[in-house]
Amino acid sequence: MASGLHVLGIVLAGGQGKRLMPLTADRAKPAVPFGGSYRLVDFVLSNFVNGGIDRICVLTQYKSHSLDRHISLTWRMSTMLGQYVTPVPAQQRLGPRWYQGSADAIYQSLNLVYDETPDHVVVFGADHVYRMDPRQMIEAHVASGAGITVAGIRIPRAGASGFGIIQTSDGRRIDAFLEKPADPPGLPDDPDSSFASMGNYVFSTEVLLEALRIDAGDEGSVHDMGGNIVPLLVERERAYVYDFAANKVPGSTDRDRGYWRDVGTLDSYHESHMDLVSIDPLFNLYNRDWPILTIHPQLPGAKIVEGGEAHESIVTDGCIIAGALVDHAVISPGVEVRHAAEVSRSVLMHGVRVEAGALVRDAILDKNVVVPKGSTVGVDKDADRERGYAVSANGITVVGKGIRIDD
Repeated sequence: MASGLHVLGIVLAGGQGKRLMPLTADRAKPAVPFGGSYRLVDFVLSNFVNGGIDRICVLTQYKSHSLDRHISLTWRMSTMLGQYVTPVPAQQRLGPRWYQGSADAIYQSLNLVYDETPDHVVVFGADHVYRMDPRQMIEAHVASGAGITVAGIRIPRAGASGFGIIQTSDGRRIDAFLEKPADPPGLPDDPDSSFASMGNYVFSTEVLLEALRIDAGDEGSVHDMGGNIVPLLVERERAYVYDFAANKVPGSTDRDRGYWRDVGTLDSYHESHMDLVSIDPLFNLYNRDWPILTIHPQLPGAKIVEGGEAHESIVTDGCIIAGALVDHAVISPGVEVRHAAEVSRSVLMHGVRVEAGALVRDAILDKNVVVPKGSTVGVDKDADRERGYAVSANGITVVGKGIRIDD
């Protein structure tokens, strides 16, 4: 990377994403489409590459075919310069067993570290929506002399009990790592806020290797990065926190600076899409100084014809809105919305077809769903449940891949 440090990036992308069913019925959580044109994994990979980390291993496991395919076809770096982004499936190098946790995933893949011999290893999750310059976190890690640096985001203390919380008395050294505490500790400079772990870590390589070896020999461990590795290094006084609020990303606006969302539930997935669509969005996909990278499909531009309208929406390549209304929606490539149909507060994935007179409201429709003429989805939640569709706690109807809505 530009600073001259030899850094290996590891992305943890093996999660099942059970809370996102049915969107994860046929794909890994990091492969779930997002924002019309992207996959969730594109956000962490874009942060790495924009930040100069260009040797990256993505550890996969569950239902990984679409994720592996996306990485292999999209994230092609310069082999001449030694750059790579490579998916690494569970290899069972240490015996016939799958990964037992995030720490075990790295332990079973230590050949990647041995082959690369980096000075530092950056370990990030693959299923959050945000921008972050990892160079600044790495520089803070090196300057502190820490063994591990954990990225923390400030959240209101009143709502912090659902997160892994970092306790610190000086805003730097981690005193304790608390898993979903009933009474989260406040911050030294802000008693009404707490540090929630973002699941992003920077390790000095030898410290990581030693911690993984110790954890692997602990029969009582669940081999989790946040639950086991971080507390181990906290006990050894080798753990520091990096305040995400200090991270300055080029091109950020006052409104979207510091944005971070865990899209682990259907409601948070839907809400984060609604964050994208206003003229002054909570998360700005149009930041050219720190772009979210992917490969876009070879399709013509979107077409809005026959008096069609799209308000406060993202409409991507190959879409046709013909005499229909789209409002507060994210419309993925190849979607068609036909005469007198209405789509509002919804996310439509690739190839969805909404036929004439149909109504889609407060819904997420996975790839190739068909809403026939005059049909509705998301309007009557009880009817949606009776038809077997998922309905979230906040009333978002979710229809899985390739289903034809049946009235």
